[in-house]
Amino acid sequence: MEKIKAIIEALIFASDTPLAPEKIRAVFPDVEKKEIQEIIDQLVSEYHERQGGILLQEVAGGFQFRTNAELGKWVKKLKSTKPHNLSPQAMETLAIIAYRQPIVKSEIESIRGVDVGGPLKNLLEKKLVRIVGRKDVPGKPIIYGTTKKFLEVFNLKNIMDLPNMRELKELNQQQELLMQDMDEEKIQEDVAE
Repeated sequence: MEKIKAIIEALIFASDTPLAPEKIRAVFPDVEKKEIQEIIDQLVSEYHERQGGILLQEVAGGFQFRTNAELGKWVKKLKSTKPHNLSPQAMETLAIIAYRQPIVKSEIESIRGVDVGGPLKNLLEKKLVRIVGRKDVPGKPIIYGTTKKFLEVFNLKNIMDLPNMRELKELNQQQELLMQDMDEEKIQEDVAE
């Protein structure tokens, strides 16, 4: 079992995308799905208990090694590149798609009150949004939905992990408090100098 555990760990590490237990099982056809899931759960626990710089997390229907979020600022210093940020317009458009999917462009524009052609194109290029089909109405408008990459980028197991309105309000309040603390620290640093 230890050898299988090491192999599963190596498979997850080598995979460019979150690795689903079903894909791991394809490597071990004689091992039961339940046993593979137990091994993965053990690995997740071991990395969590270790409290190191790397965690094994379930993301986008699979498992992937991720940097501990608390250490992100150090990794950014090493990489010295800015993460690909989304404009506020793209974030609004993405949020509407995520919460209302499947959705057509005209419905997004109705909610936002502006043209979303640019942000939508950007989201498609970044592979955060995909075309899921065409609506069966005159003109057959394109229907949009989120992708697995969206789940990866936002660290979600599935679309049901999106925060609800109450959770969003709480997150917003926490962020406002954090910003106030940062402003106070900056003022104290300026005074000390």
